[in-house]
Amino acid sequence: MHDLKISRRAALTGLAATAATPAFAKAPQLGVQRPGFYRYRLGGFEVTAILDGFVQFGDLPKTFGVDQVPDDVAALATANFLPSDKSENQYTPIVLNTGSEVILFDTGNGEGGGPQRGKLRQRMIESGINPEDVDIVVITHFHGDHIGGLVEGDAPAFPNARYVTSRTEFDWWKANSDARGEDYQKTLERNVFALADQTTFLEDGQDVVSGVTLVASHGHSPGHSAFHLESEGRRLLHGADFCNHHVLSLQRPDWHVRFDMDKEAGAASRMRLLDMIATEQIPFSGYHIPFPAVGYAEKHGDGYRFTPASYQLNL
Repeated sequence: MHDLKISRRAALTGLAATAATPAFAKAPQLGVQRPGFYRYRLGGFEVTAILDGFVQFGDLPKTFGVDQVPDDVAALATANFLPSDKSENQYTPIVLNTGSEVILFDTGNGEGGGPQRGKLRQRMIESGINPEDVDIVVITHFHGDHIGGLVEGDAPAFPNARYVTSRTEFDWWKANSDARGEDYQKTLERNVFALADQTTFLEDGQDVVSGVTLVASHGHSPGHSAFHLESEGRRLLHGADFCNHHVLSLQRPDWHVRFDMDKEAGAASRMRLLDMIATEQIPFSGYHIPFPAVGYAEKHGDGYRFTPASYQLNL
């Protein structure tokens, strides 16, 4: 009996040792994977969000809340489970299919965007939308990450499209094309001004097509525009860059953002549109909101809280 106990103990000890020692090498990790497109319904419209890419950067307080004490900016990020110093900026153009027209809102960073950016064209094709399918390209404003993909090589990237933008935006940049230096001036000449003969210029409240209306939201740029989309009683505000961070720009919409050319006007537009979105309980999409860049704003203290859309837009 004593020998049997020793044998059983030895067997158990051997099993434990075997379990603690992997019999195979670890599987190689594949890296972070991001979806490239996301499609949802809006009444009779179909919206496809396309991830053009992303960039990561440090020193959060030098970008958001630039008029605030840096420790206060860091504390707000930490309270919302975000790093206090780092952030990620994503770029999400949308494609709207009305059933009659295919409309692209903004064109991403373009072919010179860098290794993690400039993916719009490739991912549109992956989503089932060819560049030749686009009837209208709407440009919300003329910053480089929105106009960079208008031209690929020496030709328009969307060869069958006409263009729509704000008259205020076009006129300001035409008169101040050197505001950001010689290289940027060349980009404007090549990607925007050269297409002027094929461009329709709109004012606040005018329609791109039926159900797609320009909403002036100046400040981020002189003529920055959001667009109100409506079909069969369903609504969406495509806000572009009126709100650049899903936490800091919503919870503290009055805080200044480094990218806003007129910071006071940018804050005023942000608060006005967020109030409309929250009061009327409509979804909004934001160019730099985490992909797929669509959700809701609810009143929260002196600001608003962002709730990502889940299945509401699939029903």
